[in-house]
Amino acid sequence: MTSRRRFIRTLIGGLCLAPVHVMAQRAAKIYRIGFLWDTPAVWPHALEGFRQGLRDLGWVEGQNIVVEYRWAEGRFERLPSMVDELVRLKVDLIVAPTSIYTGAAKRATSTIPIVFVSHADPIGSGHVVSLARPGTNATGLTIVMSETMAKSLELLKGAVPGLSRVAVIWDPATPSHTPGLNAVEAAGRALGLQVQALSVRSAIQFDDAFLAIVREHAGAVLVLSTPLFIGGAKQLADLALKHKVPTMFGSREHVEAGGLLSYSPDRADLYRRAATYVDKILKGTNPADLPVQQATKFELAINLKTAKALGLTIPQSVLVRVDQIIE
Repeated sequence: MTSRRRFIRTLIGGLCLAPVHVMAQRAAKIYRIGFLWDTPAVWPHALEGFRQGLRDLGWVEGQNIVVEYRWAEGRFERLPSMVDELVRLKVDLIVAPTSIYTGAAKRATSTIPIVFVSHADPIGSGHVVSLARPGTNATGLTIVMSETMAKSLELLKGAVPGLSRVAVIWDPATPSHTPGLNAVEAAGRALGLQVQALSVRSAIQFDDAFLAIVREHAGAVLVLSTPLFIGGAKQLADLALKHKVPTMFGSREHVEAGGLLSYSPDRADLYRRAATYVDKILKGTNPADLPVQQATKFELAINLKTAKALGLTIPQSVLVRVDQIIE
């Protein structure tokens, strides 16, 4: 009789607890994050790195997290409305890859956490107070454009013997480009190079920029990295070949499109690391207290077919440092 009563109590207790357990499962929060970028075709390996990073940390899209992707598709005037839409959706966090997207997100919200992934200069653009203590609703990873572009200029000089004058194509609308250009000009002086700065705000100005490069007899061109230029990678590479100008870019996609050289961070690694910021913030960490981390892996790529078309022999001292060769 005692065993029977114990069995009945256990059975009734289980029936009472089961609905509570089911309700707890149903009530578990599904987090919603906004993801801003140009198109899925730009840095697809980086996008997959981000998704894999989330999965490794237990975040599965459609189960405990929803990602609201918003694609600018080269029309950056759409950024304010894209971010406003994410704010209206009350997303828990916004992922912004570069300074342009970070700037748009910060103008729209000072409360929703923002994780930037390959910001060129978060301090120079005013998006954080310091790397150690961001002090705002934004944090993430930086490629430190001032250092990266100075290194790119050094590599470009090594690849083009006798180089004395370099043109720099930059976009005034990109928040990180002004401090980036200042760093390039300082590096140019240290390397004994004359720097010709050419501001480009849209793809229709690419032709005029290269005409100016040829007119001023620049021996090579350094193109600062920004979504506008990444989207125009093929056009820029074709113009450089047409005018026989060696080029250095800040993204490997340019070299794959026919550019000569690129020196860039491993963006798949950056996006995987960005997932850890998303994880920490969703679990309650204040972004103002999360230190900004720097890129640690960089890749030097070269297109030897382009070098041959330019009649350029790349010195062995540069070739031994190359991580990726495109032939």
